[in-house]
Amino acid sequence: MSASGAPPRVLTVAGSDSGGGAGIQADLKTMLALGVHGMSVLTAVTAQNSLGVQGAWELPVAAVRAQYRSVVDDIGVQAVKTGMLASAELVETVAELIAGTDAPVVVDPVGVSKHGDPLLAASALDCVRTKLLPAATVATPNLDEVAQLTGVQVESEEQLRDAAAAVLACGPRWVLIKGGHLPGDAVDLLTDGAEEHWLRAPRYDNRHTHGTGCTLASAIASQLAKGQSVPEAVTAAKAYVTGAIAAGFALGAGIGPVDHGWALTSDTRGA
Repeated sequence: MSASGAPPRVLTVAGSDSGGGAGIQADLKTMLALGVHGMSVLTAVTAQNSLGVQGAWELPVAAVRAQYRSVVDDIGVQAVKTGMLASAELVETVAELIAGTDAPVVVDPVGVSKHGDPLLAASALDCVRTKLLPAATVATPNLDEVAQLTGVQVESEEQLRDAAAAVLACGPRWVLIKGGHLPGDAVDLLTDGAEEHWLRAPRYDNRHTHGTGCTLASAIASQLAKGQSVPEAVTAAKAYVTGAIAAGFALGAGIGPVDHGWALTSDTRGA
């Protein structure tokens, strides 16, 4: 908490999930749960529920730029997180904005939804590689996104190092390769090319995992805003997300969300 009484401020630049499990909604819930003040720049609106994405509409570049400048120039930020950016034009705009902001940046290079719906135009991939990733303090791709961005296919834990090297070659300071799609424990590799941190968590038999990637990236940004180092922030964020996955709940007819408030509500949910 600062001398003015305001908590650390974190800005999410991402799309809206009308179902409330991922995107801007997940980001702001995560930030509240972790004790920081969440702010938002909306890049796209989706019609989305537990069954998938029924539609997506990106916002004009001018609207995204205006939202960003409005928040950063007046309120200021201690960390920024990016999620769904949809088009090459939006990726380029956001990359330029965050490169000019003096705060750590967590880039979640969102490519597809949990249901396999595309959330990034194919034409934007090169822009993510050459403009967005070089501006990242931490990039957090899952294995599908690693393949999309670098062509590296990961089928075993040992190959996480190859994936990390390929993403680091694009320019982020740190990369967290999320190995959640591999069998066995949920294993992630955090590295800056010099040091390695292997993060392991038990795999819960719970299909309700919508919003996991957004939640993890926002949790990392929240911890960075509190002044933690990258390894400290990622370790704390992984623990928070593991609890949220364990508490994920059914919603609608498909895949439900993780429980962003699990640590706040675990004593009262059954009351």
